[in-house]
Amino acid sequence: MKSIKPLIFSFVALSIVAWVAFSFYQAYQPQPIKLQGQIDAQQYSISSKVPGRIDQVLVRKGDNVEKGQLIFTLHSPEIEAKLEQAKAGQKAAGALALEAEKGARTQQIQAAKDQWQKAKAAAKLMEKTYQRVNNLYNDGVVAEQKRDEAKTQWQAAKYTESAAFQMYQLTEEGVRDETKLAASQKALMAAGAVAEVEAYAADTSIESWFNGEVAQVLLSSGELAPQGFPVVTVIDTKDAWAVLNVREDLLQHFEKGSQFTAFLPALNKSLEFTVSHISVMGDFATWRSTDSAQGFDLRTFEIEARPVDTTQPLRMGMSLVVEL
Repeated sequence: MKSIKPLIFSFVALSIVAWVAFSFYQAYQPQPIKLQGQIDAQQYSISSKVPGRIDQVLVRKGDNVEKGQLIFTLHSPEIEAKLEQAKAGQKAAGALALEAEKGARTQQIQAAKDQWQKAKAAAKLMEKTYQRVNNLYNDGVVAEQKRDEAKTQWQAAKYTESAAFQMYQLTEEGVRDETKLAASQKALMAAGAVAEVEAYAADTSIESWFNGEVAQVLLSSGELAPQGFPVVTVIDTKDAWAVLNVREDLLQHFEKGSQFTAFLPALNKSLEFTVSHISVMGDFATWRSTDSAQGFDLRTFEIEARPVDTTQPLRMGMSLVVEL
C-alpha cells in the first residue's frame, strides 16, 4: 500500500506538469484571424419625376412587389390644368393650320387686327404699370420682387403684342407656302406639348420597375412629394452579396474569383462565397500603421463576394464571420 501512494502522487504531478506544458503550448500558438462583414443587397428607390401631393400609398413595409405593380399615386391639379391648357392650345393651333390652308377671310383679318390692337393696348397698360411700380420702388414703397414681376409682365405683354401683330400680318398678306408650313409646324408643336403634359400626368401613377420587398415607405397620404424624392424603397432580396473590409496584407486570401467560407449567425450555418469585386477604400482612416522597422502603412480594401448557393434566404444587414 505504501508503494502505491508515491506512484499516484507521481502520476498526478506528471499530469499537472503535462497540462501546464500543453496550456503554454496552446497559448503561444498563432490565433486564427477573424474578419466580420455583413450582407448587402440591391436597393431601388421608387419616385416620380413630377412633384405633387401623395394621394395613396398602396404598399407597406415588408410587402413583396412585382414589376409593373402600382405603388403610389399623386394628386396634382397643376398638371391637370396644364393638360387642359395644352389641349386648348392644340385645338387653336389646329384651327390656325386649317385657316392657313383655306385662306383668311375679311372677318378673320379684322379679328386678327383686333387681337393685335388688344395686345398692343395691354402692353401699353403693362408698361405704365411697370413705370408706376418702378417709381414706387425708387421711393422705397414696394419690394424689388414686385418691380421685377411688373417688368416681366410688361415684357410678356410685349411678346404677346408682337405675336399678335405677326398673326395679323400673316392673315393680311394672304396664304403662302411659308404660312402653311409655319401653321402646320405650330400644330405639331402643340401636339408635342400635349404629349409632354400627358406623359407628366401619367407619371402621377407610379409603378414599380423592379421585383423585390418594400424596405421603407418614406411619405404618407397627404404629404408633399418633391420631384425625384424616393417615396418607397424596394430591396431585391435575390440580389444579395457579402461585404468585407480587409487589410491589404490579408488580400492574398481574397483574390478575385476565389472562394471562401463564411459563418452566418442568422442562419446558423456556413456558406460559400465567390469574390466578385475588390476596391480600395478612400477614407484615410482606413490606413493602419505597421512596425517602424517596416516603414509603411497598410490600407484597407472592400471585398464583395457573391454566394455560391443563390437560394439561401440572405437579408441585408446579416452578419458573417470569416476565419483565416
